[in-house]
Formats: sequence, structure tokens, C-alpha cells
Amino acid sequence: MLGMKLLYDVEVVNLFSWTYSTTASCNLREIKSLECPPGIPKPTYNLTSESSRSKKLEIFFMESDNRRMALGRGYTGGTTPVNIRGKPISDHHLSKTGGWIAAFFIFGNEMAERMAYFGLSVNMVAFMFYVMHRPFTSSSNAVNNFLGISQASSVLGGFLADAYLGRYWTIAIFTTVYLAGLTGITLCATMNVFTPNQDQCDQLTLLLGSCEPAKSWQMFYLHAVLYVTGFGAAGIRPCVSSFGADQFDERSENYKTLLDRFFNFFYLSVTIGAIVAFTLVVYIQMKKGWGYAFGSLALAMGISNLLFFIGTPLYRHRLPGGSPLTRVVQVLIASFRKRNIPFSSSQLVGLYEVSGKRSAIKGSAKMTHTDDFRCLDKAALQLKEDGPNPSPWRLCTVTQVEEVKILIKLIPIPACTIMLSVILTEYLTLSVQQAYTMNTHMGHLKLPVTCMPVFPGLSIFLILSLYYSTFVPLSRRITGHPHGASQLQRVGIGLAVSIVSVAWAAIFERYRRSYAIKHGYQLNFLTQMPNLSAFWLLIQYCLIGIAEVFCIVGLLEFLYEEAPDATKSIGSAYAALAGGLGCFAASVLNNIVKSLTGNEEKGKQSWLSQNINTGRFDYFYWLLTVLSVLNFLAFLYSAHRYTYRKEQRYEAGVKVATPTPVN
Repeated sequence: MLGMKLLYDVEVVNLFSWTYSTTASCNLREIKSLECPPGIPKPTYNLTSESSRSKKLEIFFMESDNRRMALGRGYTGGTTPVNIRGKPISDHHLSKTGGWIAAFFIFGNEMAERMAYFGLSVNMVAFMFYVMHRPFTSSSNAVNNFLGISQASSVLGGFLADAYLGRYWTIAIFTTVYLAGLTGITLCATMNVFTPNQDQCDQLTLLLGSCEPAKSWQMFYLHAVLYVTGFGAAGIRPCVSSFGADQFDERSENYKTLLDRFFNFFYLSVTIGAIVAFTLVVYIQMKKGWGYAFGSLALAMGISNLLFFIGTPLYRHRLPGGSPLTRVVQVLIASFRKRNIPFSSSQLVGLYEVSGKRSAIKGSAKMTHTDDFRCLDKAALQLKEDGPNPSPWRLCTVTQVEEVKILIKLIPIPACTIMLSVILTEYLTLSVQQAYTMNTHMGHLKLPVTCMPVFPGLSIFLILSLYYSTFVPLSRRITGHPHGASQLQRVGIGLAVSIVSVAWAAIFERYRRSYAIKHGYQLNFLTQMPNLSAFWLLIQYCLIGIAEVFCIVGLLEFLYEEAPDATKSIGSAYAALAGGLGCFAASVLNNIVKSLTGNEEKGKQSWLSQNINTGRFDYFYWLLTVLSVLNFLAFLYSAHRYTYRKEQRYEAGVKVATPTPVN
């Protein structure tokens, strides 16, 4: 975005803020020069007044309502859609690309990826235990590590997309890697050479650990193909949602509505993939075996890859902006070098920005200067000694500095969603252990315990289906927000519902444990209690599903809109990174609880004892509840302090900042 010229001869008191005098001021298109044409007053660079921010209280969240709106009649340098060759798409051909048709090809790819991801998460622990003859605890830890690494490494995929490859080619490459990994897993499940001998290994010998264990090279092969699959997911996950959102025209008057609906439909495709994994894939495994189950995942990924490539002529692309890591380091080094230079120095020329409509960052529009992280502004302080062609390691543009500021400002919001990921991870193991002790019959139909996680997916599907017809009209009456609730409010609602979910889980687990002890099942923890239905777990499942809808969908939309133009894939990767850290945090929390609450030498069982009836899962759920409440308070603080990117307007097809008037 184009800036305005600055003066530096005003005393430094507060953070920088753009102000205009009540009289006319020079409205120049760059920030680096101090001269104004004769007879035109200079714009004052007021360092004593704070930027005015409109605040409003909606529901329980106070946040800024200065939104970045697409109201214009032309694209900026950073948002111009290009074809697969990197050439701008003319208005004549623009109508033939993008839109919902292109988005649906992308939905299919994400649906298959999520189907494979959840299919592996629900089946791989059992495969390692029953087929590879690995202990249940080590199998669970191995799968948790796979899930965590595949999500946390999404930052790498986002970096490659934003820096060099672009989102399309990143998806194309990594989805092929994903297919190769799934094919390798299928071979492991179908060829006897990759598995230990299954002869004389019945249920009893398996529980006693007497079956022939997998050889070290067999486990190495399984872990290798598993992590190849995780590496493929790491490249797809941060790019798919952003690439899908790129298909919509930001010049459209209903752009915000389209974007809002896109992210809801996007997460609906994620949910459908999960539902298929928890039902159809589990059914195939039970009826046909492991090879058919994993093979179905590979087949689904192969079909989705084919559809993705078929849709290539329809896609709109954005130019990669070069290494964002390099730009971040340049800002840090440049600001450190000039850390001792005062803003009132006589050597100061002004804040540096390149002239013209486009920024120095390829694929990014210019951004206006903000008053956040004042120490980083020194990277943009142009001194007389910098000369006409300054080194980017000594002098950075305002846009480059603002890009770093935004990436830092975004961190607290996805960080507050790590706790939700912890709860989801714990539910995948703890609630399944609960279900093993309860009656899973639905009439004459007995549901497999591994199908229980499908119910959060079904609740998500129901909520997303009713979202626009029910939630939005009701919440709009309360908040006055056109979409029912802002993005941060939706994240907050999701976190609040997750607290209710885990609190109910604690209450019900206390009842389930007392019931087991009262009716003589204390030691028979693998025996189902016929008079206690597992469908009581649906309450916590459905609540966590609702929490996931509001939190994750709101977070994805928030990160896409708020991230700078050249780092939108990295912005989306923040959400995946939070999910991965949640998996790791769950493992760490489990180990801490086991070590603090149990003592094998003294015969004291931990809260997370393998015998759920003698353990205290209810205490552990209450611990998660307390941690969730503390996390929610941290989110309220972060949401209250966060200021959305400033509203923008367009003049003559160029996006510029709306100045803040003098009060």
C-alpha cells in the first residue's frame, strides 16, 4: 500500500501514528522524502498522539473493528491474480477462472488428505500393536509423534509456497509425496516380508507380549513411509485453504461473504474426510483387512490428485514473494544496527519506501506504517549516509517492516488454540479407553469402538449445515455483526465450548468409574458394562465438535485475511503448527502426570493407569479444564489487545491507507 511523506522534527513521546492537519496536506505516494511542493503544507508526523482505534464490546470480547475491507475497483501489486506461467490474467479471461468451480477441485484434494490423515491416526496404533507386535504405549507415542510432526512441519510447506514455489506447485509436489507414502504403507500391510510372523500369535499371547516382535529394519521401513506421508501432509495443509481463498475476486462487493462461506465449506470438506475415515475405512479394515484399508486411502489420494491436476486451467495464482525468513532476518539485523540512532537524529531523511505503485516485495501490496513494535521501525530509518542504493541488510522498506510486525502480532491468537488441540488429542485416546468399558450397541447394531470419534465429525457436519440458517441470524441480533460474529469472537466461542466439553468429560468419568467399582468391574477394565451406554460420551464429543467448528474455521479465516500478501501460506501454517504443538504438549502432559501421580515401586497407580477403573481420568480431565480456563483468559487478553489491519480504500485503482485525522 502507498504511504505518505513524513517529518521527523517533532519530539518523540509515544509510538508513531499517521495524522493529518485540519488544513490540506501533501498526499504523496511514498514515505522516503521530506520535501513538499511549494505552497502545500507538510504532513505532520505527530509522535505525541495515539492512533485512534474504535473499540466495541460484543458478547464477551472487546476488540478493534477496523477491518481490512476490499472495497476497491482495482487490484494492488500484491494481489493481482496470475496464470500458471506467472502472467497477469486479463479482465477478459478472469471470469473464466477461479470462483466456486475452481474451489471445489481444491476441496476434493483436502478431503482426501484429511481422510488419509484421520484414517492413519485411528488405525495405525492398532496396526502397530496387532500386526507389528509393538507395545501399545510405544505405538501410541509413535503415532502421536507422526501427527505432531506432520502438523508442526507445515511451516516448512508454507515457507516454500510463499518464498519460491507458489501454492499450486507446492500442493502438486507434496500431494505426490503423500501418495508415495500411502503406497508404501499399503505395501507394508500387504506383503509378509515387511511384517513379523503372525503364526501362533493369538489374543492371549499378544496381550502377554509373547508374539514375535517386528525386526528393526521392518519398523524402520514403516516409520520411514509413515514420515514420508507426514512430510507430504506438511506441504499440503498450509497451502490448500489459502489457495482456495485465492480463487475469489477481492474486488467483488460480496468478497467478505464469499470468503466466509468458503472457509466454512472448506472445513466441511475436512469433516467429510474425517467421517469417511472413521466409518468406511474402519469397516473396510474389519471386513477386508489392513491392506485394503490403507489401499483405500492411497486410492482416494490418487483420485483427488487427478482431479486437482484436471482443474489446473481454472486456477488463479499469486506470485511467490521470495524468502520471508530472509526478510525477517534483514529487519532484525537492520533495526539492531540502528538501535542507538534516535528518531530525532539530524541525519534522518525519513522512513524508507520505494516509489511507485508496487512494493519491493514481489507479490505484496504496500502497507501503511503502524505504531506497533516501535523498535523495528529503526530498520526503515533512512539516514543520509545510506545513499541512493541502500543494502537491505541495513535499510528496509516500511512494507517489509510491517510484514514482520504482522507476523509477530498474529502469534498469540493461534498459540491460544494449542490447548484445544491438546483436548482433541487426549479425546482420541482417553475417550476410546472409556468406550472400551461401556456398551456400544445401537439397537441390534454394535459399533466398533474405533468408530466413536466419528461423532464429533457428525456434530461438525450438522453445525456447518445449520450455521447460516440458524447461528448467523440469531447472533447477528445480539452482536450486530453482519456475519454473526467476528473471527476472533468465533475463536473465543470455540475455546469457551471446549471448556464445557472437558468439564462434562470429568463429571461423567467420575460417574462411570464409580459405576464400575460399584458393580464389580474394577479389575475387569476390558469388559464392557452392559447397562452403561457409551453414547453418554456423545455429549463431550458433540461439544468438542462445536468448539472445533467455531475455533478452527474462525482461525483459518482470521489468519488468511490478516497475514501479509506474500506470507499467507505461512499465516495458514500457524494454525497447523498450533495443532502439532498440541499433540506434543499432550504427550508431555501425559508423561508429567504419570510421573507425578504414580509410583510403580510403591504400587501406586497414576491417574492415567492402563486400568481405567483404578486410575483417575476424572482428575486428569479436571486438570485440562483448569488449563483451558487459564488459556481462555489469555485469549481474552490477546483478542482485546489485537488490532485488525487498518481499513483500506482505493484511489484510481491503487490501494492506499485511510489517514487518521487530528482529533
